[in-house]
Amino acid sequence: METAAEETAEKRTDVAVKGEAAIKPQFLTTKDKFHRFVDSEWQGSKGGENDTADEPKASDEEPEPKKLKLDSDDRNSAGKPDSKRLRGQNKSRPHIKPTTYDEKRLCLSVIQNRECPFGDKCHFHHNVADYLASKPADIGESCYLYETFGKCTYGLACRYAKAHTTPDFKTMEKADVIKAYEGRVVVKNSLSKDLQNRLRKRSVAFKKSADYLKTLANYKDKREQQGNGNACAAEVPADPAGEKQHASTGAELQASPDKQPLVKTVGPLTDADVIKLRSCEKKQVDFTDKLYLAPLTTCGNLPFRRVCKRFGADITCGEMAMCTNLLQGQQSEWALLKRHESEDIFGVQVEGCFPDTMTRCAELINNNTDVDFVDINSGCPIDLVYKKGGGCGLMTRTRKFEQIVKGMNYVLDVPLTVKIRTGVQEKSNIAHKLIPEMKDWGVSMITLHGRSREQRYTKLADWDYITTCAKLASPVPLFGNGDILSYEDAMKARETGVSGIMIARGALIKPWIFTEIKENRHWDISSSERLEVLKDFTNFGLEHWGSDTRGVEKTRTFMLEWLSFMCRYIPVGLLERVPQKINERPPYYMGRNYLESLMASQNVGDWVRISEMLLGPVPKNFNFLPKHKANAYK
Repeated sequence: METAAEETAEKRTDVAVKGEAAIKPQFLTTKDKFHRFVDSEWQGSKGGENDTADEPKASDEEPEPKKLKLDSDDRNSAGKPDSKRLRGQNKSRPHIKPTTYDEKRLCLSVIQNRECPFGDKCHFHHNVADYLASKPADIGESCYLYETFGKCTYGLACRYAKAHTTPDFKTMEKADVIKAYEGRVVVKNSLSKDLQNRLRKRSVAFKKSADYLKTLANYKDKREQQGNGNACAAEVPADPAGEKQHASTGAELQASPDKQPLVKTVGPLTDADVIKLRSCEKKQVDFTDKLYLAPLTTCGNLPFRRVCKRFGADITCGEMAMCTNLLQGQQSEWALLKRHESEDIFGVQVEGCFPDTMTRCAELINNNTDVDFVDINSGCPIDLVYKKGGGCGLMTRTRKFEQIVKGMNYVLDVPLTVKIRTGVQEKSNIAHKLIPEMKDWGVSMITLHGRSREQRYTKLADWDYITTCAKLASPVPLFGNGDILSYEDAMKARETGVSGIMIARGALIKPWIFTEIKENRHWDISSSERLEVLKDFTNFGLEHWGSDTRGVEKTRTFMLEWLSFMCRYIPVGLLERVPQKINERPPYYMGRNYLESLMASQNVGDWVRISEMLLGPVPKNFNFLPKHKANAYK
């Protein structure tokens, strides 16, 4: 095996492969030999059991990163495949419902030891013996929830039920541990049933938003009265929360809806002036020189953020939430706002394209959640968001963008931040034009991703442009984002004059990057240590999503999504040139032990094997394809 690897390495070192990371020759191998080794060792570790017939549908071969459709619409005028359609997310992946892996569940009334309100009409199990006969085997001997909190709320439905179930099917409790957690709120920002019902009935009052939106309506009427000729010269309504606000606008905002707007006044402060919360009175957050974990769709969930907090992330932010879904009281969308007690500086990111919905959403968040800042997503490149005017689309709709920022600023008691890209088109940067305007609008911090929407990840981030924008943004803090995968990358980024750095893919590939940056070192982390990181994620996932079958499979799915990034990490001890660059593709290599080789595999089936080491065997009908088809190595 070693001889074959050396021969392959010699051939490869003669001709450098463009775009591939430089690995020491003795570790290099070929695709066929790599997979043969991983498969044979895995079968050997299972005691030679032949259960290939029951293996899950996780693709026995590596998934093709790009697949061309044969429709005529997918070809350009020259008849060649249109490369633009190759980018983006894997939209054709199979959608698995949560109920798929747990056909008939144990009724909640049995778990909570109470009478079922549905009686004979209930569709769930009430006979414990029948349920246990069909329930999958327990995964392990120790239940994380029982050991941590003294009680497992999933009772007999828990996949670790043996650890806290008596012979007569009663759930055990640890009174001393339960008492220690009494009155302690571990996870905040949950959606209450009362608020959800009021949102669905549209009975939630948005008083501040109504005040602001009334000024917009008045301004629109004035513009129409002035006519098209003077419309362009008309003044945009000033920021109600800003110090430079126009006196008449301030009076309008505080006026009662049934009264006429007050006339412009000059002189002493009135009650209408001092009632408003000034920007200087808002909660202040020190963003300077902090490490900011980017809001990551799908992978940036609460368990993953907890892992990053352990490694030294200073600022965390929830996944992008759609403002309309929050206003409708959707439970799945509100789950993105949840905050763990370990997240000391935490914000939420919202996406929207209209001033009315974004302002109401900001007021809803302000009144019903505990956050340190609210971030506007003006950098999302996906078509679903961009085509309706949100995400990157806001950068080209400056009037709407301004109204959104000023409206949200008016209703919020916490800082408002904005995340943007360099622009929409690849060779047409517009961020430098927007940043001076955003300073006047009242944003507290700007994050700039050094790529355009069209560019995606095909080229390196433009840190020279970020440097220019950081100077324009001063004194407002500007965070730079793009291509940071080592402490050396972070040091170079700090030299550009940015106030701090945001880390996205770098944290997915190696969450210990925060430790490396703070300790100024390269960490040659072992495969067993990386497995412990995944074990922590597993425990956090079971705590967050549940330890029953549904929770276990949901934890597994999110772990597999994360492993689709984590497999790109190359151990420091194997690199010929340190550090690894984020745009360099890992070649096929043998690790220093079997687990290190397994973790290097980009085969979905091998990721499933890693998940089985922590969460037990997958169900027979299990199916998974990664969400992201990355073209970062092109």
